[in-house]
Amino acid sequence: MGRLTGGDPSLLRRINSAVVLHALRGADSPTLTHLVQLTGLSRPTVEGVVEGLIDAGLVAEAAVEEGETRRQGRPARRFRFRAEAGHLLGIEIGSHRVTAHLADLGGRVLDTAQRPVAAAAAADERLERARALVADLLRRTGVPRDALRAVGVGSPGIVEADGTVRLCTALPGWTGLPLGERLRRSFRCPVLVENDANAAAVAEHWKGAAAGSDDVVFVLAGLSPGAGSLIGGRLHRGFGGAAGEIGALHLLGQEATPETLLSTTGQPLEPLDEGQVAAVFARAQEGDARAREAVERFIRRLVHDVAALVLALDPELVVIGGWAAGLAGVLAPLRGELARYCLRPPKVALSGLGEAAVATGALRLALDHVEGELFAVESTVTGRR
Repeated sequence: MGRLTGGDPSLLRRINSAVVLHALRGADSPTLTHLVQLTGLSRPTVEGVVEGLIDAGLVAEAAVEEGETRRQGRPARRFRFRAEAGHLLGIEIGSHRVTAHLADLGGRVLDTAQRPVAAAAAADERLERARALVADLLRRTGVPRDALRAVGVGSPGIVEADGTVRLCTALPGWTGLPLGERLRRSFRCPVLVENDANAAAVAEHWKGAAAGSDDVVFVLAGLSPGAGSLIGGRLHRGFGGAAGEIGALHLLGQEATPETLLSTTGQPLEPLDEGQVAAVFARAQEGDARAREAVERFIRRLVHDVAALVLALDPELVVIGGWAAGLAGVLAPLRGELARYCLRPPKVALSGLGEAAVATGALRLALDHVEGELFAVESTVTGRR
């Protein structure tokens, strides 16, 4: 960071606080001397910032390590970031269930809750199910609602920046729903809404199959397949938030729907859910000819959808989630077919998080927001005009 001169003292204090807080979070109970070394700030400045952060409830004095002594006087004071100073929620609102993860400010999941919801449920019913789930989770953990610092939400559909669902074919009444606005009525903190496949891509990069890979395509294989992409470690949403909507490819000459592709009877497969799809794959593994044909159709469609993104983005890794996360038989044929279609076939892996991917990604988005407020020095500086 360049040297600041003649600046706003309050801005300088905020920058110093962010620098110290970031160092505290990354270190293991550092002393003041260690913080001075980590931040490059003067000792009086660090002392003042730490005291201010203690008053704000974000920092506490750590316990003295056993056997620690100084040549003179008592042991050096050590400090720690108080991850318990606030809480985060990550929520998935899906076709068949709503899920919520509650975490501390360090991103550590403290508890999880899940409830089923009917695929045909109206928007109001689905939202009420999500609200009730959160209320029960907070009550069970004893976390007050005003302790929440941010809420992330993963939802099917094309999601605009304000949380409005511009288009969604997976959930009844979801197209045009001001989802962010509706959910913000239940919370006193920021609510961030993201497409479910995008959220899952973020989750896999954080602590799943894509950890360590910055150019990733995550494919959410479901009723309407979707994909989330990370380019250089950053989520790529596209100009209008519609990047990765590979489920629309049937409009470009691939008219077969998943219900038809996976049918073994000539009639659409209904209800189209994880259980039904798993049953088709199981029969295929047992040698049922019609089930094998259905699985082959499904994989061909998946390959075409994924290949379009691979050819456009050239990712290092493709992660398959959704239904396919529990259907390991998809992996080998998908690798083989991508090798035929793609100039440089990527690595292919199943989701490391399974059905928890979307809610985990929503939680990461909430954590990113809080970290941006607490630790992002650069945004603190550039945000001032």
